[in-house]
Amino acid sequence: MTESYCASELYQWIEQKENCVFLDVRNEDDHGRFMVEGPNEVDMRNIPYFDFIETPDAASSQLNKSDSIRVICAKEGSARFVAELLKSSGFSDVRWLEEGIVSWGNVLIPKQIPGGGRYTVWQFNRPGKASCSYGLIFDGQMMIFDPSRNIDFYTAFAEEHDVKITHVFETHLQADYISGGPRLSELTGAQYIAHEGDYAGTAITYAPVTDGQEITFCGEGGPVILCTHSPGHTPGSTTYVVDEKYMISGDTVFIVSIGRPDLGRKVVEWAKQLYETLKTRIAVMPDNLLVLPGHYTDWELEANEDYLILNDFGTVKSLNEEIYRIENEGEFVDYIVENMRDQPAVYDEIRKVNSGWISPEESEQDIMDLGKNECAASHMVA
Repeated sequence: MTESYCASELYQWIEQKENCVFLDVRNEDDHGRFMVEGPNEVDMRNIPYFDFIETPDAASSQLNKSDSIRVICAKEGSARFVAELLKSSGFSDVRWLEEGIVSWGNVLIPKQIPGGGRYTVWQFNRPGKASCSYGLIFDGQMMIFDPSRNIDFYTAFAEEHDVKITHVFETHLQADYISGGPRLSELTGAQYIAHEGDYAGTAITYAPVTDGQEITFCGEGGPVILCTHSPGHTPGSTTYVVDEKYMISGDTVFIVSIGRPDLGRKVVEWAKQLYETLKTRIAVMPDNLLVLPGHYTDWELEANEDYLILNDFGTVKSLNEEIYRIENEGEFVDYIVENMRDQPAVYDEIRKVNSGWISPEESEQDIMDLGKNECAASHMVA
């Protein structure tokens, strides 16, 4: 019998540069649309499952028996079959991915962000989506920002750290992934906080946040969360500044690029909003704020030596000088229009899910939720 492995182990092997061969046995199209990627290069092979059925010897001969083989498929069954076949053919170190590629798409990697002191800040990196959510812990309480639909992870994390989830924040109505916020709020009793610019008219129950509002933990001495309405990526986009140290920027500010303003099919109108936001609300923030973005696209440019996706705002502006130096609204709109790419068709459906208008089966949501984000505005990160 062959052994399995889980998605978090898969990530650790990539981060630690383990000498493995990752064998994806899905068909070429599915592999090309969404594959395992991480902070370091991987030895990835794509040999379809049916090749192992029709010509097992020829398929197996493309691999070395001395290698550590980690098999990946859509749902786990095909990977397990191929692993058993390889094992019977003399391969000694073969394992298969539990729950298939969906488990990779949903896995969250927790890393503590330095500098909190009396409280702790956590980044939950979702490498399969290249997205980040965040946790803020103080005095037995936890606030979560932009949770993915893997709510079991957040509840288990809270239990492990002996904290109660009290607030769930959305920086905006997500289009590229299905939010776990409403379900997490319902399950834990946490207050669900979002801006009416995105959530008015949805079927979601939420507590509206206002520009300039300050939100605190119960009890004294905790960090203050300052809410800054920052429309442009969406009309209700909100940036949360924690303790005058951390900028949880959602899809407004990325380490490289900014959030694209066309997801509502109103590129010129929203681009004008985004320009005003950047000039009057974002660029005026202190350079020493640590930017904690909602997405990333390039580990080498955007991660630090501990594989945290963050940087100080002064450096972020330098990395994006081409954008931040624009001093004319018309020029900014032209820049945005020139850099736009077609948004994935599934984004419209994901918005409907996150608005509470439709509720697909979990298996359908698994499919909708796969794939890298395409939320950045410029080609520099495409």
